[in-house]
Amino acid sequence: MRLAKNLMVCAGAVMMLGATGVADWFPGDPHKMHFPQLPDPFGWDVNATFPKVLADDWRCSESGPVTDVHVWGSWENDIRGEIAQVHVSIHSDIPATPTTYSRPGDLLWERDFFPGEFSVLDPWGTGQQGWYDPNTGLYEPGDHFTFNQINIERIPDPFVQELGTIYWLDISVIVENPAGADARWGWKTSLDHFNDDGVWGDFGTGVMEWNELRDPITQESLDLAFVITPAPSALPLLAIGGALVAGRRRRR
Repeated sequence: MRLAKNLMVCAGAVMMLGATGVADWFPGDPHKMHFPQLPDPFGWDVNATFPKVLADDWRCSESGPVTDVHVWGSWENDIRGEIAQVHVSIHSDIPATPTTYSRPGDLLWERDFFPGEFSVLDPWGTGQQGWYDPNTGLYEPGDHFTFNQINIERIPDPFVQELGTIYWLDISVIVENPAGADARWGWKTSLDHFNDDGVWGDFGTGVMEWNELRDPITQESLDLAFVITPAPSALPLLAIGGALVAGRRRRR
């Protein structure tokens, strides 16, 4: 009876640990893509506020469902709004040719996420960063200092990826502006380059036209900061709980 009670207590503690510790992603945590595209703390944040949509490609490194997506971004001028919705879609890959850059192809999966279906770690990091709006060409070096991480986990009815295949992740964020603040969220660039550069487009223009994403000053290729990760597993945590119970029995 006492053993059963101890198991329940340990299981509860392990579940609490899992609930509070799995949302945020940090370097060294597992991933299911070519490599994590980590945020550049001195790079650009590219306007990804609806109707703007940005996309970048990844190569699957482990077949299975895409249940967890983490992206990094910032607020223009560090003026924070409220993220009311995150639109996420996954597309096939249209490879580059001698005359065109690669870009998203057929829509394979999409979903809108609302508050309670994602979390935001703000700030995740700091650095003197610039703001860039590819529609207008406006760019402002040293525009803001902090950046955040949007975490979307345990996605229901997820897309199932296949090892070695290249896909595109598209992100667009709907922002609510409290107290009249003109808040806009941008997807952060990465120093980690894979394949071709990211692209941008606009919803509501009919057939989506994707435009190549390049540094507004140097014209170098820009990639975006994100990571696809495995679903959090309770098994390692339960193993910890079992070890705690075994240790308690040995000390009796």
